[in-house]
Amino acid sequence: MPSPAFSRRSALAAGAAAAGALAAAPAHGRLQEEGASATAGRLNQSVCRWCFRGMSLDELCTLGKELGLVGVDLLKPGQDFETLKKHGMVCTMTGSHALTDGLCEPKFHDACLAALEESIKATAAEGWRNVITFSGNARGMDRQTGLENCAKALEQIVPLAEKHDVTIQMELLNSKVNHPDYMCDNTDWGVKLVDKVASDNFKLLYDIYHMQIMEGDLIRTIKTHKDAFGHYHTAGNPGRNELDGTQELQYRPIAEAIADTGFDGYFAHEFIPKNDPVQGLTEAVRLCTV
Repeated sequence: MPSPAFSRRSALAAGAAAAGALAAAPAHGRLQEEGASATAGRLNQSVCRWCFRGMSLDELCTLGKELGLVGVDLLKPGQDFETLKKHGMVCTMTGSHALTDGLCEPKFHDACLAALEESIKATAAEGWRNVITFSGNARGMDRQTGLENCAKALEQIVPLAEKHDVTIQMELLNSKVNHPDYMCDNTDWGVKLVDKVASDNFKLLYDIYHMQIMEGDLIRTIKTHKDAFGHYHTAGNPGRNELDGTQELQYRPIAEAIADTGFDGYFAHEFIPKNDPVQGLTEAVRLCTV
């Protein structure tokens, strides 16, 4: 997910680049030349909407279809769903409540649960599978209390998710660079919450960029806790930009490790392109087609 200030500035820059790229070179010819198609691999790849705001959703869906993507992440119910369906795509992760005001703080429970209920029902109505949730910020709360509070909230909403065959996914985010004070900022805490809730309809969204900043040791973690992870996000580190040679992550072996676990969920690209966004997404898809 985006950090509020950082993502707005970056998205504006990405938007200008996207508009120029689309005007200068139609995607179809470029993608044919690149030969990238996610359908050739084992991962169900998708893309996060907020990173490509310079494109309309129609344009992003057209590009995504040409690349073999199955859908778009982080949309809310409404007209966006209709646009996706027009392109034969799915919402691979439906939005819900605020990132900072999350489940670890009881005073936000009513608002969070109402938002989750709405998103679960709307997602289920389309036959789709994922709804995002957040721990929220700690605001001085200790980790154990926060975990207990999250579990209490989830125990109220998970039965609805089970009824509708929807999975609630809590995102792991870094508290070092982008999201100071975020509670669910490490795998161990998140896995303890998954174990406590004890439902196949609650899992973790493992954001590779965020967990590289907080923990590293990504492939070992993915293999060890594969059953707790229901969704993945990508981005280059440092900078949260393209998956290219300017960043420290080796995405092909990471993608191979995820595919080797038998993962059948969605693997969504969530990087902010600094350069040509069409080229950046094309290269990311090709790199992660394993």
